[in-house]
Amino acid sequence: MCYNIKDLRRSKYLNDKIRNYLKYIEDKINNFTEQSWAKKLRITSGVAWNLFLLFIVSCLTMFIFVASVGAGYFASLVAEEPLRSKQEMRDDILTYEETSEIYLANNIYLGKVNADLERKEIKLEDVSPYVIDAVLATEDEYFETHPGIVPKAVFRGIFQDVTNSASQTGGSTLTQQLIKLQILTNEVSYERKAKEILLALRLEKFMDKNEILEAYLNVIPYGRNANGDNIAGVEAAAEGIFNVKAKDLTLPQAAFIAGIPQAPFAYTPFYNRNRGLKEPEYLKPGIDRMKTVLFRMKETGYITEQQYKEAIAYDITKDFREKELRANERYPYLTQEIQNRTVDILAKIIAEEEGIDPERLKSEAKLNEKYKMLARRAMSTNGYRIHSTINKELYDRLNEVAKNFEHYGYTYTDKSKDPDTGEEIIEKFPVQVGSIMIENRTGKILSFVGGRDFEIESYNFATQGFRPNGSTMKPLLVFAPAIEYGKIGAGSPVVDVKFNIRPTWNLNNFQAGQELGIIPARQALATSQNLATARLYRDIIDHNPAEYLDKMGFSRLDEVDYQNYSLSIGAMRHGTSVEENTNAFGTFANAGQFIDAYMIEKIEDMDGNIVFEHKVEPVEVFSPETAYIISDMLRDVTKYGTATTMKNNLNFSVDIAAKTGTTDHYVDAWLVGYNPNVSLGVWLGYQDNKRGLYPNNLRNSYLPPSTRVNLLFARFMNAANEVSPELVGASDTFQRPEGVVSRSFCGISGLAPSTICANAGLVKTDLFNAKVFLPNKADDSIISASYVSVKGKKYIALPNTPAEFIVQGGTGVNEAFITRMLGPWKGDASKLFPANSPFASSVVSGATFNADSANPATVNATVSGATMSWTESSSNDVIGYYVYRNGSKVSTIRDGAAKSFTISDGTYTVRAVDITGRLSEPSNAITIEETADNEEENNQAPSNEEKPRDEDKSDNKNVDNDKNVDNDKDEDVEETPPEEEQDED
Repeated sequence: MCYNIKDLRRSKYLNDKIRNYLKYIEDKINNFTEQSWAKKLRITSGVAWNLFLLFIVSCLTMFIFVASVGAGYFASLVAEEPLRSKQEMRDDILTYEETSEIYLANNIYLGKVNADLERKEIKLEDVSPYVIDAVLATEDEYFETHPGIVPKAVFRGIFQDVTNSASQTGGSTLTQQLIKLQILTNEVSYERKAKEILLALRLEKFMDKNEILEAYLNVIPYGRNANGDNIAGVEAAAEGIFNVKAKDLTLPQAAFIAGIPQAPFAYTPFYNRNRGLKEPEYLKPGIDRMKTVLFRMKETGYITEQQYKEAIAYDITKDFREKELRANERYPYLTQEIQNRTVDILAKIIAEEEGIDPERLKSEAKLNEKYKMLARRAMSTNGYRIHSTINKELYDRLNEVAKNFEHYGYTYTDKSKDPDTGEEIIEKFPVQVGSIMIENRTGKILSFVGGRDFEIESYNFATQGFRPNGSTMKPLLVFAPAIEYGKIGAGSPVVDVKFNIRPTWNLNNFQAGQELGIIPARQALATSQNLATARLYRDIIDHNPAEYLDKMGFSRLDEVDYQNYSLSIGAMRHGTSVEENTNAFGTFANAGQFIDAYMIEKIEDMDGNIVFEHKVEPVEVFSPETAYIISDMLRDVTKYGTATTMKNNLNFSVDIAAKTGTTDHYVDAWLVGYNPNVSLGVWLGYQDNKRGLYPNNLRNSYLPPSTRVNLLFARFMNAANEVSPELVGASDTFQRPEGVVSRSFCGISGLAPSTICANAGLVKTDLFNAKVFLPNKADDSIISASYVSVKGKKYIALPNTPAEFIVQGGTGVNEAFITRMLGPWKGDASKLFPANSPFASSVVSGATFNADSANPATVNATVSGATMSWTESSSNDVIGYYVYRNGSKVSTIRDGAAKSFTISDGTYTVRAVDITGRLSEPSNAITIEETADNEEENNQAPSNEEKPRDEDKSDNKNVDNDKNVDNDKDEDVEETPPEEEQDED
C-alpha cells in the first residue's frame, strides 16, 4: 500500500495539535478539582452515581428475576402442550366443522342436515372487502405486522387481570382467536392463554396472513340465522342473516356481521327455536355494535367520512332475512330418511376404516350403536354433499295426492294429557299410508310417501313399517317358484278345494264357503284364491322357495317362516316393508334380476372427493321366462281380478302387472304393481296393527279397503305419468323371451291333450317356460262315467240309484287323477268340478256319495192357479222328486230343476228321492176338483204322465254351465292359523 508524503505530514500535524488541546483541558480540570468546594461536589456526585448504578443493577436483577420466574411459569404452563408439526397445526386449523348438505336428483339443493351448528366453507377471494376491513379494524388493527401476538396488548391484559380492573379490553389477535377456536378451548385460565400465545407465534411461521384470515372467517361464531340455528363462518352468516353471499355484503351488512363475534347471542338479530326476528329494543345492541365497527373503520382509514355517515344512517333492519322453514320442516319424512340412510352408509365406512367388518354391525347392537353415533357426528360436521335419487317434482306431487285423498277411512281419537302443560288433549289415530316408487333397471327410489302427517306420526310407513304382506306374497313365493321349478305353466290346473291339515288351520278363500275346484293357475292368482295357493305351495315347499325371498331382499324372515305353509298367503312372523315388497316385484320387470333399491346416489366431502358411490349389483333370481310368465299372469289381476278398479281409474294406457293383498280383519291393505320401467307399492293401515280398516259398526260408511288402495294407487300412477312421463314410460311393454312358448294341454290335468280330452272340450292353451316344463305326457285321467246330481254336485251313480235320475255317457275322471290332484291334504272330491267351475258342464268328479240309511225328509206342497210347487227336502242326499196323481207317479224332477208341476184335476203329492232310491213320506195332498171343461180336455189330450220328456234337456237345466267366477270381489283376505296371526303382530 502507498501513501502520499504530503498527506502523512498533514496527519502528524493534526495529531500533535489534538494532543496539545487535550493536555490544556486536563490542566484546567486539575486546577478546578484542587478547589475545596469542588472536592465536596466530587464526593457527593460519586456517591449519587454509585447509588444510581446500584439502583439500575437492582432493577435489572429484579427484572431478570421476574422475567426468569415468568418464563419458568410460562414454561410450566405449556409444558404439557405437545410440539406440533407444521402439518399437524395446519390440519387442525383448516379442519372445519361444516354442515352437510342434501341434494336431490338432477342436483337440486334440498337443504342442510339437522345439526347443532351450521357452517359453510368459503375462500377469502369470495368474501366482500368490506368484511375483511371491518374485521381487521375491529378485531386486530395490527394483523398485517404482528408475529401472532401484540406484546403490549398481552401485558395490558395481564395487568388488568392481576389488578382486577373493571375495564377488560382484551388483547387476542385473530391468530390467537383462531388457535382458541380450532385447537384449544374457551377455558378461562393462564394455562390456556399461555398455550394460545405459544401456538399463535408458531402458527404464524406455518401459515401466511391470508390463510389465517380465511380460516378465521370460516370458523368464527356469528350467533343465529333467521331459522334460529347456530351459525359459524361468514358465508353462513351472510346467507342466514341477510340471504346474500358473503361476497355481496354491503358496508352496513359487513359491519353488522363483523360486530357479532364479540357477543354472538346478544348481537344476533334472531331468536332461537325458529321464533323469528327479535323486537326493536333487543335489536338495538347489535345495531349499536355495528355503528362502533363503522367508527373504527373510519378511524383506521378503511372508509371515508362520507361512507361512514351513509352507513350510520342506513336502516339495517330492512335487510334481515325472513324466517323460513328448514328442510326438515318442509320435507320431514324425506330429510329424516336421507339422513338415516347416510348414517348407515358412513357407519360401515368408518367401521371398515378401523378394521371392523361392517357385517358385524348387523348382529352386534352395541357395535352398531357406536359406529352410528360416530357416523351421525361425521354427517353433521364434515360438510358432506349427500346426493339422493329422489325426484323432487315427483315427490311433491305424490305427497300432494296422498294429502288430498278422501277415502282413507275412519280416524280414531283418544284423550290424553299434555306432558308439559298437563292439559287434556285429543290424540288422532288416522289411517296411515306408505308408498314407494322405484326405477326397475337401476333400483333408484324415485319417490315415497312416508305417512299422513309427520306431526301426528314421524314413523316412515314406506321404509320403516314392517307388516305381513298378505296375498302380494303369492306370486313371489308360490307361483313364480312353481313355474321356475317346472311345476306349472301359466294356465296349468291347480286345486281350489278346502282341506284341514290340522285343527288350528282351517283355511278359507275370501268368500268363506267358496271352492272353485280345478281352475287355471292364472285364474287362481288373478282372483287370489287362498286354497289353490296353499295347495300349490305344499307341492313345492320341499324346494325351499323362501330362499327366493332372501335373494329379493326380504330382511326379516324368521326361521319358522321357511317351513310355515301360511307364509304362502303372506302370514310372516315379522313382516316386510313397502320398500322391500315393492322392490321384490321389480324382479319380474327386470327379467328375473333383483336390483336392490337405494336412495343415496353418492356422498362427497368438502373437496369434492367421493366418499361413497352406489353401485348396482344385480342378483339372478328367476329366469327371464319365469319373470315374463308371472308378469303376464299379473296382467290378469288388473283385467278381471282384484285390481280392476285400479286399472279402470288410470287415465292413460299402460302395460301394468299388479297384485293386491289384505290381512286378517283388514288390518293391512296392499297393492303392488309395475310396468317395464317403474314399480309402485301402496299400503294402508293403522299404526296400531290390531285395528282393522273396517271399524266396528262402520262397515257401510266407507269403501272396502281393497277399493281404497286401488283408487289411491291409480291416482299415484296418474300423477307420476303427468309429472315424469319419461320415467313411467307408459308406451313400453313387457318383452316375451324366446323360451316362453304357447302349448295346448288338457285343462283339468295339465297333461298333453288326448282324443277323449279334446272330444270333451277340455283342451286349453297357455304359456310355458320351455326350458323347464312342457306338457308332453299324454293325459290319462278321463273316463266315461254315469253320474247323478245331488244339490248341484255330480257324483257317480250307486248300484241302487234310480235309473231315471242317472245321466249316461258323461265325462269323468279316474280315481288316480282324484288322488293326484287332491294330494296329501285330500279334500272333498265332489268339489273338484263344482257348479262354478269352468269345467263343470263337461266333467264329473268321480266322487262317490256316502249316503245315509234314512229316508229323505218330507216336503210341503202348495198350489197357485194350475201350478203346484214344493219345498226342498232338508235331507242332504236327495237327487230329485217324484210327483204323484191320484196315487200314480206322473213325473220325475231331477235335482237342480224347478220344484214345480202343472196340474189339472185330481189329488197330487210329492215324494223326495235319495241317491239310494229311498223315498220320503208323501207331501200334503193338493186336490183339484174335476169340471166339465176338464173332462172335455181330458178326452182331447194325453195326461201329464203320458207326455214325452226330453231327459237330456231336463238335465241341462240342472247344470250352471261355465258360471263365471266373481271377478268383482273387493278383497282377497287371508285366513291365517291362530299362531300365525300372533306372528303378524
